[in-house]
Amino acid sequence: MLTQKDKKNDEKIKNQFLQESISSVIGKQGEEIIKFLDTDKYINEFIIAKKLDITINQTRNLLYRLSEHGLVSSTRKKDKKKGWYTYFWRLESLRTLEFLKEMLKKRISQIGHQIGSREVKTFYICERCNIEYNEENALLHDFTCSECGNVFVVKNNTKVIKEFKKNLEKFQKEFETIEEEIRKEKEKDDKKKVKEIKKEVKEKIRKRLEKKKERDKLKMKELKETSKPKRKKIPIKIKKKSKKIQKKRIKNLRASKRKDSHKFGLRRPIIVNAKKKRR
Repeated sequence: MLTQKDKKNDEKIKNQFLQESISSVIGKQGEEIIKFLDTDKYINEFIIAKKLDITINQTRNLLYRLSEHGLVSSTRKKDKKKGWYTYFWRLESLRTLEFLKEMLKKRISQIGHQIGSREVKTFYICERCNIEYNEENALLHDFTCSECGNVFVVKNNTKVIKEFKKNLEKFQKEFETIEEEIRKEKEKDDKKKVKEIKKEVKEKIRKRLEKKKERDKLKMKELKETSKPKRKKIPIKIKKKSKKIQKKRIKNLRASKRKDSHKFGLRRPIIVNAKKKRR
């Protein structure tokens, strides 16, 4: 287990590497911008501009240059009132460390090539002007300086080779520590991914359980409805009465009215035609 002191040292070394990587792209302003960029949260570009005390366009220019190398990532949100987009930026620490690793790899390769060249080839120098020439260029100048006319002297490469080897060891150690930081950063990212996957799985299970509960409720309702005895609706059949039956009923009604009038003496007197009486 790492102590609190070890963690602080690791964080310090990591920040130095991140700063070096960003400064190699945007210069001295990288030392300032690294203080305000977070590796976990996205930060509003207007806040970064305010803290750096530069315009928003200058801030965006710096961030776009870093974005070209994949050292930062961004997300945007639309302002509903004004209608324009505001960008939020985050530092990609793993990509930044890998970028620095590639830079160091090139430096180590160049120094190794220079050491090999110094050990094999002969170099000449003008002691007055302090200008160095390789064998081919010295031959072209006829081993005399074009500036002062002095004759070239063979340069002793032992000191230069010693300095190169010292730098090589330094860069190799730095390369190893960067690799270690990259390994740690990858472990952190893997842990984050595992947490996110677990969270997604839990959310899916929760949604499935909710859907299952809803289905069970619907099934219970259906069972209750089916268990209740249903009352049969007796359809009322309306028979169309035929014209003959209607006529019979009308006749019967008329006949019954006549009988009633006869009983109660309400029958009209029979009027006999005058012509029949005369006869």
